[in-house]
Amino acid sequence: QVQLVESGGGLVQAGGSLRLACAGSGRTFRPCAMGWFRQAPGKEREVVATIRWSGGSTYYADSVKGRFTISGDNAKNTVYLQMNSLKPEDTAVYYCAAHRLPYYCNDYVDPEMYNYWGQGTQVTVSS
Repeated sequence: QVQLVESGGGLVQAGGSLRLACAGSGRTFRPCAMGWFRQAPGKEREVVATIRWSGGSTYYADSVKGRFTISGDNAKNTVYLQMNSLKPEDTAVYYCAAHRLPYYCNDYVDPEMYNYWGQGTQVTVSS
């Protein structure tokens, strides 16, 4: 059984930083990609950043480019999200997710391709 456990959320002032971490476990768990998504109140879940292990390709939403960095350890199924220069509009529940395909995938951005999800961690940015 695959499990994703997030940590690192919290309350921070605008301009501050937070680092989220996600650890995945499961006997045959080898997703081709992992990522971070978020959902603010009254809004749909959106992609924040994803990383494809093969080649290390990354994707960032325009709203976080230059401020957030995704990284991780493929061997440990661990992914991080370093969030700098946080803004009030970054306030949301952040979810870690793992891709449904093992080892290699072409599309590593579409949320529909992710079928393993963590429980979510709240990030609140005050103005």
